[in-house]
Amino acid sequence: MAGRHWLDPLARKLLVATGQLPPPPAAPADEAVERELLALKLAHNPDLRLRDAAEVRHAAALGWTLEVNLAAAADWLRLPGCRPDLVDRLIARQRDGIQWRDPGELAGALQVPPEQVLIWLPVLRFARQGEPASARAPVPLAINQASEGLLRERLGLAPERCRRLLRERDREPFRDLADLQQRLQLPADLAERWIGRFRYATAPGPTLPPSRSPSP
Repeated sequence: MAGRHWLDPLARKLLVATGQLPPPPAAPADEAVERELLALKLAHNPDLRLRDAAEVRHAAALGWTLEVNLAAAADWLRLPGCRPDLVDRLIARQRDGIQWRDPGELAGALQVPPEQVLIWLPVLRFARQGEPASARAPVPLAINQASEGLLRERLGLAPERCRRLLRERDREPFRDLADLQQRLQLPADLAERWIGRFRYATAPGPTLPPSRSPSP
């Protein structure tokens, strides 16, 4: 019997996905059936969200890809386990002009275990070209400094939710989308609509008035 490969399973999957090792034997019949079922679902709903690693593999086999440095928030949300707060973090870094060259850099930017990115890896592409979708989005709102009127105008908030936001902000500035979602108890669909909408830098400290020149 052939000996086991010295690489651990995660490393083997990574090298297979990047073309440095040959792929495993052909998928069994049940996987082929699952792939065909996914193809039918995608034909019916092109924006279908993938549920797990198996569906990511099937989507890759069907030709679906995600360009890491160009993709919009809606594309990232289709990946299993890619929460709104992770996408918001990624969009913010895109706006800063950051691009990623490999899965390790992406995992570090999102602050997730490499195993999470490995699940997405079959569909990820790391081209470094073009302008990311986030760069074409409106200028993000400074959530920790914006006035009540501006918050209502830009976000369409109901008065009670806006008052709660202001109370929470007075208590402590919001750190990120995850913090905002938890403290305001936002439903998932609203949190997704708010991806990339805010800057979370805290307000600068008070400034001294300019000194007056002595009278002549």
